[in-house]
Amino acid sequence: MNRSWTSHLGWLIFFGLLLVFPLLPEPLGSKFHTELLTKVMILSIFAASLQLLVGYTGLVSLGHAAFFGLGGYMVAMLSPQDGPGNGWLLLGAALGGSALLSLLIGALVMRTRGIFFIMVTLAFTQLVFFVFHDTQIAGGSDGAYVYFKPEFVLAGVRLFDLDNTRNFFWFVMGGLLLTLAVLGLVLRSRFGHALVGIKHNEQRMRATGYATLLYKLGSFVLGGMLAGLGGFFYAAQYGFVTPEILSWHHSGNALVMIILGGLGSLGGAVAGAFVFVLLGEWFQTLTKHWQLLLGGFVILSVALLPQGLAGAWSQWRHRHRAVIPSAVGEAEGAGPASTARGAKA
Repeated sequence: MNRSWTSHLGWLIFFGLLLVFPLLPEPLGSKFHTELLTKVMILSIFAASLQLLVGYTGLVSLGHAAFFGLGGYMVAMLSPQDGPGNGWLLLGAALGGSALLSLLIGALVMRTRGIFFIMVTLAFTQLVFFVFHDTQIAGGSDGAYVYFKPEFVLAGVRLFDLDNTRNFFWFVMGGLLLTLAVLGLVLRSRFGHALVGIKHNEQRMRATGYATLLYKLGSFVLGGMLAGLGGFFYAAQYGFVTPEILSWHHSGNALVMIILGGLGSLGGAVAGAFVFVLLGEWFQTLTKHWQLLLGGFVILSVALLPQGLAGAWSQWRHRHRAVIPSAVGEAEGAGPASTARGAKA
């Protein structure tokens, strides 16, 4: 079985398990655990969108939370207070608003590199943070509420009852699946191959005729738009947004997730989000100083698994594949040799 089919089988099993999770008997399939996994999937979308920038394009950004947060704020600002908002309109606004903001910021910062790019993206996300924190655009520091979950209606028929915990879980799961499918198709395209080439050697890509700035800007906008999708789901799940989801700390958490999972791997981004969030929830049940435990775990993980969970898994598979042919070859080589020695004796 080649690597591609193994990867597809892994994703099939993963989403199959997610699909049936809310149907499991309690306590595993309880409302609390279903909502917790919904949160993990939302942050997986956020982490996967950042993986496109950091892991595949080589753009380390500390401003990614601005797009996630704006997606959530678009839902809060446009949702009516007396009934459900139009889900199609709110989703389009979240995606469009995040894409537009990422286009504006990207056009300004894309000529910077390295530490300068990191610092400028950090400055912009803090600028967006203080716009919402220090003004009354959407509730100021108190944030804004979403009183009703968005409603998706097609031809007069309500498609989803998002007030149902299970339905919302499956709705977010579909969003995660769509995000990974879009990123997978993009990375397999000529555009995606160019992004990887830019990450490894931008000067060579520019010398061969690629407009590297436009490619990087395209990656930045796509990543920002998908982060806005995560923000849309976040606002719909929790029913409120605060400026904290716009802060650079939120960007830092997503960066930790993809480092834990492994840079340059969509599966690693999802795995990192699951490990980071679920361990954080578990540590909170152990002590009020749970962040010390989580920080220690991150440090140990980076020290012991520098290529992340995805890299460790890839190395294990490679060694496993190498051992089997080697063992078979030794057995085949030993057979004739032992026969010859027996005949000589």
